[in-house]
Amino acid sequence: MLEETRIDAYHFYEREWDSYDELLDAFEWEVPESFNMATYVCDRWAEEGERVAVYADDGDGGRETYTFSELRDAANAVANYLRRRGVERGDRVGINARQRPETVLAHLACWKLGAVSVPLSTLFGTDAVRYRLDDAGAVACVVDDSNVDTLRAVAGEVSSLETVVTVGAAASGDGEAAFAEVVEANSSAFETVRTDAEDDAIIIYTSGTTGDPKGVRHAHRVLLGNLPLFVTGFCNLELRDTDVFWTPSEWAWVATLFDVVFPGLFYGRPVVAYTADETFDPATAMDVIERYDVTNYFAPPTALRMMEQLEDPGRWDVSSIRCVPSGGESLGQSIVDWAQDVFEGAAVHEAYGQTEANMIVGDCTALVESRAEKIGRRAPGHEIAIVDPETAEPTVEPGEIGEIAVRFEGNPVCFKEYWNKPEKTDAKVRNGWLLTEDLGTLDEDGYLEFTSRKDTVIISAGYRIGPVEIEEALAAHPAVADAGVIGVPDEERGEVPKAFVVLAAGYDPSSDLESALKRDVRDRLAEYEYPREIEFIEDLPKTSSGKVRRTSLEAREE
Repeated sequence: MLEETRIDAYHFYEREWDSYDELLDAFEWEVPESFNMATYVCDRWAEEGERVAVYADDGDGGRETYTFSELRDAANAVANYLRRRGVERGDRVGINARQRPETVLAHLACWKLGAVSVPLSTLFGTDAVRYRLDDAGAVACVVDDSNVDTLRAVAGEVSSLETVVTVGAAASGDGEAAFAEVVEANSSAFETVRTDAEDDAIIIYTSGTTGDPKGVRHAHRVLLGNLPLFVTGFCNLELRDTDVFWTPSEWAWVATLFDVVFPGLFYGRPVVAYTADETFDPATAMDVIERYDVTNYFAPPTALRMMEQLEDPGRWDVSSIRCVPSGGESLGQSIVDWAQDVFEGAAVHEAYGQTEANMIVGDCTALVESRAEKIGRRAPGHEIAIVDPETAEPTVEPGEIGEIAVRFEGNPVCFKEYWNKPEKTDAKVRNGWLLTEDLGTLDEDGYLEFTSRKDTVIISAGYRIGPVEIEEALAAHPAVADAGVIGVPDEERGEVPKAFVVLAAGYDPSSDLESALKRDVRDRLAEYEYPREIEFIEDLPKTSSGKVRRTSLEAREE
């Protein structure tokens, strides 16, 4: 089975390269016509019997080890159950669960059916969960105990939703079943359907500057598109039999599922699933690294900054770490220096991508030096350019600021389109380029430097936050007449949302009202999305068309 499913193009780490340029010139995409992610990240390894796929740690002393064969059998049982419940090829299934084996199993079961998984953050509140499930037309949802009450509160408002599978919580009411009982009661024999590499596999929602979140449609081929930078940036051009992968970030985003979880499993290496509270604890992270001899630790800069504050990090044995990739925001040289010191010379790499085109630029210090303030060079297979933001024509001068773009056609990492938003797709893909909406420069050696966002999306601790969502959530409160939201600098998170609020008649500013507004947004949207600061003002600056003039709010803040 392994030999039948080996794709040589993604094993380029097995040969010696004289230079990074030689690797870039030699690499060519290899995308089989028939390709199903469940086969490649699980089933093909299952015949090896005891090969470990997941180290599961519940954060409270409970620890289990799952082999690839155990994953396959459990995923088959879930697929059989979903099929009996009427889930068919192309149907969308929400997955609202934390780092745990069941999260992986749910994705695998969907893909085995030819269905489409829709990952959802467990930090989402009622409005966020309802919108995404309803917009996707989800017919089923797997939810764990951390967010099951939120789902139950809105399930009746999602007309398409017929089946709910609960993890860590007892089933309640019609249409619900407990995950463990599903696995126990259904056959572990299931034949994975044949899917083309171009068939839909996953929809990941991303926030934008205006309007509702957009569903990013990815085909099964997207996994292959992520592998080149996984090998160069996340493994530093080396994969070992002893490798263990972990990220402390939740498994609801492209930057965890396709930077760590599924690439690690594709290469038959185990990943750690640490199910714990949503609040990151740097000491706990060191415990996990030491306990499982983690070798490749993907952490956002915010997590590394918090770990930098640890007293006496030498009390942990973290010598197993050999590569520390990061992304989502700039690392900064002080973090790089700290990580290289604490992790005893580990390669510290920066990577760049987004939901629509992930893992496209990054470091590979095995072959090419890192440069301060630079993200790195293009990953093998990707064509990167700086284009004019208005015309989408490539600029010609090194160092000239423009919009960062990646060649769209023939690139397996690029999304297919936005779900039910063709006009948004047309604006995103122009002149053969996928436009990232980030501004930056390329120097004469091909190193990318990020300058700023083209739009006003707020990047906070690696999360992308759309200001409009927060403004609409605030405006839903009876005390709020109008609201405008911008990002403001934050030492720990890089940037956080700040809201400027105009109160409705009969309401006066107070600390109690500020707390109530924050709590209301948190309940509606997500734990990470509420405004950390609220300023009450008399009037909001508006454009002639009635839109919030955020540049004026930014100037006011400065």
